[in-house]
Amino acid sequence: MHPELVDSPAQQNQSRWWPYCHSQDVGQTGAVSGIPWVLHVDLDQFIAAVEVLRRPELAGKPIIVGGRGDPTERAVVSTASYEARAFGVGSGMPLRIAARKVPDAIILPVDQEAYLAASEVVMTTLRSQPGATVQVLGWDEAFVGVETDDPVAYAKQIQAAVLEQTQLHCSVGIGDTLVRAKNATDFGKPAGIFTLTKENWLDIMGAKPTKELWGVGPKVSQRLAKHGITTVAELAATEPQDLVTEFGPKMGPWYAQLGRGEGASEVDDTPWVARAHGRETTFQQDLTEPAQISDAIKELTARVLEDVAAEGRPVVGLTLKVRYAPFFTKTYARKIPETFDKDQVLTQALDLTAKMEPDRPIRLLGLRAEMAMPEEARKGHTPTRSGW
Repeated sequence: MHPELVDSPAQQNQSRWWPYCHSQDVGQTGAVSGIPWVLHVDLDQFIAAVEVLRRPELAGKPIIVGGRGDPTERAVVSTASYEARAFGVGSGMPLRIAARKVPDAIILPVDQEAYLAASEVVMTTLRSQPGATVQVLGWDEAFVGVETDDPVAYAKQIQAAVLEQTQLHCSVGIGDTLVRAKNATDFGKPAGIFTLTKENWLDIMGAKPTKELWGVGPKVSQRLAKHGITTVAELAATEPQDLVTEFGPKMGPWYAQLGRGEGASEVDDTPWVARAHGRETTFQQDLTEPAQISDAIKELTARVLEDVAAEGRPVVGLTLKVRYAPFFTKTYARKIPETFDKDQVLTQALDLTAKMEPDRPIRLLGLRAEMAMPEEARKGHTPTRSGW
């Protein structure tokens, strides 16, 4: 049994920043049975929507959330409301550019506590639904596994429950695999429901570019295009072994599997164990001196190791992220001997700076420490890999 919403420490404090949350019983109505389905629940413009709940007068206006809310500083867009997106603003865009695109936008600072509190209520609401198995993917999305003869009715029930508890709208994708449910959500936005199954997968997705598949993305899509594979249908028709040379014996067949919409069909609520912890800093003035870079690496390493210490697992790899001016990003990675030694991790992190391009001003540095995984941890690198 899951705790009532009022037992949550985050929710007990959330009234300071999120006054529209309901804390009454979310009303589990009993077990369901039928055909197993995967539902992907995705909150619509989640961060912007939470900000509108806090400030109802912002409804219908272009909202951009990022950094400290100051477009004169170096920061990127965390999210934008649909009204701002209409002007071409998107997540990851430099805040300064976003402000130029929408001069009348309301630009707000990131408030993680508020978003975490809202997310917690949403996920608790999902877990309260009859027969639901919930696999959380992030603040604003989760898979829900359920056996039901009417998945659309169940999806509507989820939407109504989330709206009642939070005043937030969500879209729901329904599928017979995780990847189909995930991609179906895009067709349901905003606040809608869409179903993708083996029967209609290629009819709906076949002509789409491969980058629209969950788990592919622009870089992999470009590599597929070198082999004449540009659409989902072309990827689905590809012999898995034909992709081994380009992507390796595991990933090649897996991408072919994605093209067919196949893969895992069981929602796994095993708690996800963090594979790594990372931190990054955007500098308001470019770093140009070796001493500045060294000091920044030392500070980042200390912050990352604080997070790692809480896990109680050794570090086995490091990745250094460098964003050169004006906005060019590269990463440098290495495996390291398994260690709990902070000084050893710092030494390895500083050694990675030797790979950096000399004499190039640096506007951002990030460090990611990969940890050894416990035996009982969920396997696989993405939630769509079959065999989890």
